[in-house]
Amino acid sequence: MVEPNTYKQAMNSPDSDLWAKACDEEINSLYGNNTWELVPLPPGRKAVGCKWVFKVKKHADGSIERYRARVVAKGFSQCPGVDYFEVFAPTFRMASLRTVIALSALKDYHLHSIDISCAFPNGDLEEEIYMQQPPGYEQMGSGIVCKLKKSLYGLKQAARQWNKKLHVTLVELGYRRMESDRSVYVYTKDGVLVVIPVFIDDITLASNSQSKIDSTIQELQSHFKLRNLGPTSLLLGMKVTRDFSKHSISLGQRQYIIDMLEKYGHADCLPVSTPMDPGSTLQRTQSLTDEDKEYMSKVPYISAVGSLTYLAQCTRPDIAYAVGTLARYNSNPSPIHWKAVKHLFRYLKGTMDYELVYQPSDEKELFVTYSDANHGACKDTGRSTGAYVVKIGTGAISWSSKLQSVVALSTTEAEYMAAVEAGKEIKWMRSLLGEFGIKVTQPSTLNIDNQSAISVSKNPEHHGRMKHLDLKYYWLRDIVEAGVITPNHVGTNDMIADCLTKPLVRVKHEKCRDGLGLVKLNSS
Repeated sequence: MVEPNTYKQAMNSPDSDLWAKACDEEINSLYGNNTWELVPLPPGRKAVGCKWVFKVKKHADGSIERYRARVVAKGFSQCPGVDYFEVFAPTFRMASLRTVIALSALKDYHLHSIDISCAFPNGDLEEEIYMQQPPGYEQMGSGIVCKLKKSLYGLKQAARQWNKKLHVTLVELGYRRMESDRSVYVYTKDGVLVVIPVFIDDITLASNSQSKIDSTIQELQSHFKLRNLGPTSLLLGMKVTRDFSKHSISLGQRQYIIDMLEKYGHADCLPVSTPMDPGSTLQRTQSLTDEDKEYMSKVPYISAVGSLTYLAQCTRPDIAYAVGTLARYNSNPSPIHWKAVKHLFRYLKGTMDYELVYQPSDEKELFVTYSDANHGACKDTGRSTGAYVVKIGTGAISWSSKLQSVVALSTTEAEYMAAVEAGKEIKWMRSLLGEFGIKVTQPSTLNIDNQSAISVSKNPEHHGRMKHLDLKYYWLRDIVEAGVITPNHVGTNDMIADCLTKPLVRVKHEKCRDGLGLVKLNSS
């Protein structure tokens, strides 16, 4: 398949002047950073290709911020063991970011955003790599290529090299990389706290001192070219709205939903009240008719589920179960599964104004956790769906809805295994908060709606029904005995994780949605 010439397409588009300006800015930035030098290609060496990638950057309301052009290396042609070795680079967990935001709401921390311009070319390249010259900017005739001195977008090791560079810089500035999340940095001194979650080149600073934020940005400017975006209003596609009078911060993706519905042809669909039909059960399709195969070949099923997955991971825990269920059929979806996707689109159409709201609550603990399970939920495998939700204040900061790894032989077993996963998240949360300087000394409450599962988590009861479980599941009993976690029974009507394990009727779903901290706000 011949790759389209994106550079020519951009230069022939109605916005050609804006794209040309963006390309010039990119090339000037790369030369100014001494990213490469032009040399003849040595004998026996192969030059990696490159291309232009164009993107229109938008504000939270969908208006155009700027036109962005990037030179991207075709890293897929790199040879492992020659052109690159290690490639891993950390990014923070979304739960870490939401925890920082929730704490900022409760404690009135300042939130500030910066964006590193051309971040990857700041990374030092350790391997000898040659790249073809960018289309439209060739110089000195044929046979001349770019010998890369710095990492570049598209290279296999680019993210790792940039991360190493940023890490060294932040450590020099007095920051410490957290063990609980290797992409979050903390500064603590003389009562000043600064937390910096890093997502590649998007950097957020949360602090109880605005002057420390300002000084940190000034210090980073001496090392990197960056854009000071001011108080955080847009973060990874999420709109951030703050109300200091209510100690409140809300996260929403209204524009993301609008763009997604437009992309998949559902901008004018009629809303429904639940993410999935209550009581519906999806199963694998053993064989599709020729008519169904032809229909599904024209349906962007995997792309749609991928778009929904990002939404479910960022700000919409109320659709986590539906998205997780739909993702099971990516390899062989049928019209029935696509119908369920369209149903979810219709639900989002009616709930696009809902946002995750973090503000103080009546809870005595800083965070509370709920776990639940639906025994034998998957009719294809017999496995149960386990789920948990962790809340700080009024909003959920961490959630999960997944099929359990083994078949549970009873409801008690399924609920207990879900509680184990929730317990692991609680332990991580306590470590995370501890590294923020917030010591959690009291036992953390784990709310469960199954009395038998609570009994098993405390004592070796129901041995005949639980003796076959792997030893790893008894970790929860040890942690409960050590006083780290306290299991607590809540009624099924108060189990907010219920909507992460099964489709619910409207009234129950709305109650769970409210419990997760999703609130309908005025559209903007």
